[in-house]
Amino acid sequence: MAQLDRLARFLLLVASVACLTLGLLAGIQRLGWQWAFVGPALAVSHAPLMICGFLGTLISLERAVALGLWQGYAAPLLTAAGTVGLIAGTLNRPSIFVIALGSLALVFLFIAVLLKQFAFHTVVMSLGAGAWLAGNAMWFVGAGIPQIAPWWIGFLVLTIAGERLELNRLLAPSRYSKLASAAAIGLFATGLVCGCFSPTPGRRIVGFGMLALAAWLARFDVARFTVWRPGLPRFVALCLFAGYAWLGVGGLVWMLAAPIDATGRFSFFAYDAALHTVFLGFAFSMIFAHAPIVFPAVSGRALPFRHAFYGHVLLLHLSLIARVAGDSVGSLSLLKWAGLGNVIALVLFLANNACSILRRYREVDAAR
Repeated sequence: MAQLDRLARFLLLVASVACLTLGLLAGIQRLGWQWAFVGPALAVSHAPLMICGFLGTLISLERAVALGLWQGYAAPLLTAAGTVGLIAGTLNRPSIFVIALGSLALVFLFIAVLLKQFAFHTVVMSLGAGAWLAGNAMWFVGAGIPQIAPWWIGFLVLTIAGERLELNRLLAPSRYSKLASAAAIGLFATGLVCGCFSPTPGRRIVGFGMLALAAWLARFDVARFTVWRPGLPRFVALCLFAGYAWLGVGGLVWMLAAPIDATGRFSFFAYDAALHTVFLGFAFSMIFAHAPIVFPAVSGRALPFRHAFYGHVLLLHLSLIARVAGDSVGSLSLLKWAGLGNVIALVLFLANNACSILRRYREVDAAR
């Protein structure tokens, strides 16, 4: 049974990385790089591949492993299977339905978590799973990506906020800190719901909630202490602070960008900045920070920290700064080249992690 569990973890981890790889190829196509081995049909699935296929499968797998129940693997399995269907059928409804079932399974997984440990941080993570389910349900009934993007953002922001709140308990937070976090999260959640009825004000409230949550994380997160410790703790803390900065920038974009119609849609450049400051800057900063910790827990294989990891971190943030600059001045050329830099940074992230794992294997073999 233990071997079967390890095999399931490994295969689902491989599936999530495969979705990331395909999502990056789709992103290259959307940026205007016409490469022969990337078909135009794949570009349509860029956002679902990145959000549902990669992040959804990865987060669901992490939660299943943490809970320790084999039933929990239904969520990442369904999400991965639905994403495979997307790749084959290009946004077909059956595949979207399977992905929605995966998000429903994650909600049930968090219900099990709440029954086991009812606390503010588990409630927040459960709300994140609910936001993902709501977005996927809207997607299934025909809503476009711009309409469901706030809910997908809610999935990531609330899940990560819940995880940081869980760690923050070690500091015995003050009453003020608890109230401030609850207010920021409540404001963000209110914006998501309000956006269903009044899109433009709802998106601005979402942005204000992201800005408030970023400020709270920067002020109260445990990373403000671990940043002074060398090695992995400092690397993790710096990645976290960079992510909080991008969450704040994303919040400002969502607050200040002028919608172009009554549905709350942004212009092309504002939309690009609104999504990638959060999905790239915030989410991948969290992934960079937690990969050396989460990967061993999920796979059972060591991922030693190396200072080379700073390479992909710096490249991502510098290229994302250039991308947002391109969005701000309306430069398609700068956006295209900066976007390619984003892709290279994520490829470098995978390469650095693979090198770290292989280096560890060599060290173990040499010790024998």
